[in-house]
Amino acid sequence: MFIVIKKKSLQLVLVVLLTVVAICGILGGSVTSVLAKNRELPIYSVDRSDNKIAISFDAAWGADKTKQIVDILVKHDVKATFFLVGFWIDKYPDEVKYIHENGMEIGNHSVNHLKMSTINEETMINEIKGVNDKVNELVGIQPKVFRPPFGDYNDTLIKTVNSLSMKAIQWSVDSLDWKGLSSGQLSKRIFDRVKSGSIILC
Repeated sequence: MFIVIKKKSLQLVLVVLLTVVAICGILGGSVTSVLAKNRELPIYSVDRSDNKIAISFDAAWGADKTKQIVDILVKHDVKATFFLVGFWIDKYPDEVKYIHENGMEIGNHSVNHLKMSTINEETMINEIKGVNDKVNELVGIQPKVFRPPFGDYNDTLIKTVNSLSMKAIQWSVDSLDWKGLSSGQLSKRIFDRVKSGSIILC
């Protein structure tokens, strides 16, 4: 299940969180798959009208502020999804455990952060299962959501993700936090674009 939070409670949390994200530059309802013109698509947002949104973080390079971000989320009773890369998991197992122990959802972001549309199905499966195995070994759960690195996908990837009983997740609002924007600029960028059912990428 992709975790959602109330939009009203997000503003204060985002101002604090995005200040941290701007400094550290972490990169990186029910949901259903969508078909458009015979093309398989990931989930970009969720069709809902109850002013709930999802916030997500891609973790691939660096973890010096990860625990601080989780603490801020916990303090404000906000749940988020952290999409983790395999080599990040290997380097920061304590952070993986901390994310899980504090009630955040762990998503899969591939083992090696490759452009998924450029690899074959067997390699895709290895990239996805590799992270699932690492997460399961550390915290005893199987990720249910997968975010392709660079937002890069093709029909084969989406079908492969579905075949593994997972959902492919993109985003509808990109914070662009890696560009060195201030917390004020990040907040404005997000609030100018966010709406009910949005998925925010940090």
